[in-house]
Amino acid sequence: MKQTPGVTVRDADSYEGTQRYLLRNPNLSFIALVNEVLVGCAMCGHDGRRGYLQHLLVLPGHRRKGIANELVEHCLAALEKNGIVKAHIDVLTTNQLAQTYWGSQGWKRRTDIQRFSFVRKGGENV
Repeated sequence: MKQTPGVTVRDADSYEGTQRYLLRNPNLSFIALVNEVLVGCAMCGHDGRRGYLQHLLVLPGHRRKGIANELVEHCLAALEKNGIVKAHIDVLTTNQLAQTYWGSQGWKRRTDIQRFSFVRKGGENV
């Protein structure tokens, strides 16, 4: 993730944090392999009502081959098996590439809400 342009890595993306997330949301996140080399991944979970894609990334040399679309489809199908039919993804306002991708895939930018965050403990990069 750290080597992928446009992806922001936070302290919560540590090995331990990622392991906790995957254990809490089993069978919802996926990886893409090409010739046994990891070239992409999608982290996905839900809160019981809505699905959340946390990260979607494909290494630059493997983009525009349908890998991202396939990863997203796996996530959405897995959420649907859990009764979740609406999903969200947060995209940084500075990540124009991601904004273009999600818009081209039929995802709608929300203008009716604003996200607020609160950090109870830790630094700015939690």
